[in-house]
Amino acid sequence: MGTELPEYYFRVRENGAAVFRVDTENRQRRIEMDQIAVVNIRNGEIKPHGDRTLSQTDLTRIQQWMTERSAVLAHRDIDDIHRAVDYLNITTQWTQSKATDEQLELVTDALLLAMHDLRSVLVRKKADRLMGKK
Repeated sequence: MGTELPEYYFRVRENGAAVFRVDTENRQRRIEMDQIAVVNIRNGEIKPHGDRTLSQTDLTRIQQWMTERSAVLAHRDIDDIHRAVDYLNITTQWTQSKATDEQLELVTDALLLAMHDLRSVLVRKKADRLMGKK
C-alpha cells in the first residue's frame, strides 16, 4: 500500500538544483539521499558531484527535470506579470478611493517613476515588434 519514492530528488536552488539519488533499498530501510550532481538551468550545465560519473539514465532524468523546471519557471513568470496587472488595478482603486494624502505622499514618486520606466520599455518593445525587430 505504500507509495514508492522517486529515484531522484531535486533540491531547488537559485539557478537550478542539487540532484540526489534516493535509496530505500538498504538494510535499515531508511531513506538515503546521495548527491550526484548540481545543475544550472540558466546555462544548461550539469556538473557531477565530486568524482562521480553520471550514467545515461542519470543524465536523461536530469535533462527531463531541467525541461520541466524551465516550463514551470516560464509559467510563473507570466503568472507574475498577470498578477502585476491586477496589483496595478488594485493600486489605482486604492489611490482613488482609500488613500490618504500622507499615504500618497509616501508612494507617488516611486509609482510614477516605475510606471514611466515600464511604459517607456513597453512602447519601445511594441515599436520594435511592429518594425519586425527583436
